Amino acid sequence: MSWKRELVEMLKKLTEVPGPSGREDDVRNIVAEYLKPYIDKLWVDTWGNLIGLKKGASSDGRVMIAAHMDEIGLFVSHIEEDGFLRVVPIGGIIERTLLYQRVVLRTRDGRLLRGVVGLKPPHVAKPEELQKVPEFRELFVDIGASSKEEVEKLGVRVGDIMVFDRDLVELANDRVASKAFDDRVGVVSLIKAAQLIEKPSFDTYFVATVQEEVGLKGARTSAFAISPDVALALDVTIASDVPGVSKAEWYTKIGKGPAIKIADGRNASGLIAHPKVVDLLINVAEKHKIPYQLEIISGGTTDASIIALNKEGVPAGTVSIPSRYIHSPVEVVDLKDVYNAALLVARFTEELTPTWLKELKGLVLK
Repeated sequence: MSWKRELVEMLKKLTEVPGPSGREDDVRNIVAEYLKPYIDKLWVDTWGNLIGLKKGASSDGRVMIAAHMDEIGLFVSHIEEDGFLRVVPIGGIIERTLLYQRVVLRTRDGRLLRGVVGLKPPHVAKPEELQKVPEFRELFVDIGASSKEEVEKLGVRVGDIMVFDRDLVELANDRVASKAFDDRVGVVSLIKAAQLIEKPSFDTYFVATVQEEVGLKGARTSAFAISPDVALALDVTIASDVPGVSKAEWYTKIGKGPAIKIADGRNASGLIAHPKVVDLLINVAEKHKIPYQLEIISGGTTDASIIALNKEGVPAGTVSIPSRYIHSPVEVVDLKDVYNAALLVARFTEELTPTWLKELKGLVLK
């Protein structure tokens, strides 16, 4: 099987499973099966993170590679007497991408139900209402039920989850579109990196984290347990190379290689990547002729920003996969970027040296 077909099949299987923050179980089971052949030990921690250890040439250092399993979604917050469902967001799902979309609902006992997001008809809306994006309180979900009793007979309860109902589709030029590429593409790159690494320099922990979209929570707890000496996050980033955006705001371009992050967050309040980590990633990319971009983004952040604050501090960086239309049901990535992100991470782990790790420990002043 070609690497492109392998990536498409993994992405399809992982993105089409519902797994919003706090409900990643079904996704985790699939990731575990993919990761198992390439690591020496695999376990799930208390918070639900999946952690795989690949033993290195030396156990004198610990490397952490993280990618989050969760996606944005919705909670059922109320059931109307006439069978419509009210919802609240899980993570950064916004109204303008949600209106009139199909959704899939997963009940507590594992049943899957389809629904659509509705709004009162435009024919009965006031003119001023037609000019604005509706608020969450105006939206509802129609699963075909006519009463609250019918909804409950279907097994639906307050607290059940929903996500966009979309299948992965292949576009031209090795590009694919689906929901949940944030961050199932990072998870696929993580699995592929574990496969590509023949022997890491140090013990390497591959972590598929939970609840990134609601506060980087899984990364916080797993980093505390692992206590890494250096860490990388694999996540998507904004490819804003589309009409209506000035080239000065093209943070990354799709198909031009993974991005090595310099900083993220408003006013660089997320992660300022450790300079030595950035330099080594650049050197590795150039040595192995892996295409790359440099990224400074003014919003959002990744698991790396919380891993960096673990205990006394962890030198951390992020390898980003450019994605168009993030947090929508039609996110788009280039398969070459997904593969090259995995290759960059794999070669990074193989290039680490004891001297380099020692230099990261800080300066001793005389």
